[in-house]
Amino acid sequence: MRLRRSVRMFADTPVSEDTIRWVIGAAGTAPSGAHKQPWRFVAVRDPAIKREIRLAAEAEEREFYARRATPEWLADLAPLGTDDQKPFLEAAPWLIVVFKAMKTDPDAEGKTGQVYYVNESVGIATGFLLAAIHHAGLAALTHTPSPMGFLGPLLRRPEHERPFLLIPVGYPAHDCVVPMLERKPLEEIMVIDRGGRA
Repeated sequence: MRLRRSVRMFADTPVSEDTIRWVIGAAGTAPSGAHKQPWRFVAVRDPAIKREIRLAAEAEEREFYARRATPEWLADLAPLGTDDQKPFLEAAPWLIVVFKAMKTDPDAEGKTGQVYYVNESVGIATGFLLAAIHHAGLAALTHTPSPMGFLGPLLRRPEHERPFLLIPVGYPAHDCVVPMLERKPLEEIMVIDRGGRA
């Protein structure tokens, strides 16, 4: 897992539908609150739909970089070299849009039920998804255009499903570059019992 990197430069090498089914199937094995499995994974490969997603995402990103983001936020993003241009949304052969279900799907009578710990459950499933993508030899990016509300209507999702993450998936481009980022050492992220302080 230390070799996993977020990638913004994708090759046009195809990725099979079977592979995408495999990684999403792995995500679906995640635990969830009361076993409600409050997630939906929409896999997009149609170039026209990917183009629509890119245009809508870039419109939100222009607002984010120009008006919504604080100076501190923009400074924190600077080492990553990100901006409002998102060509990876068309370059990647697949986009997996993760939705969180705020209710259960309607039953035969049209009734919906309660779900629990939605963010936690969908977050765990997304972690499984990213690990499966890496295990399959592919690269991904956790993209969060802000806000993401446009994804529901664009992908014709029901009202009870809310966008959670937008994940381009594919092989890294031959000339792909990623920022040199340091991960915190284990000693900084792990505490045993109460730690060393009285």
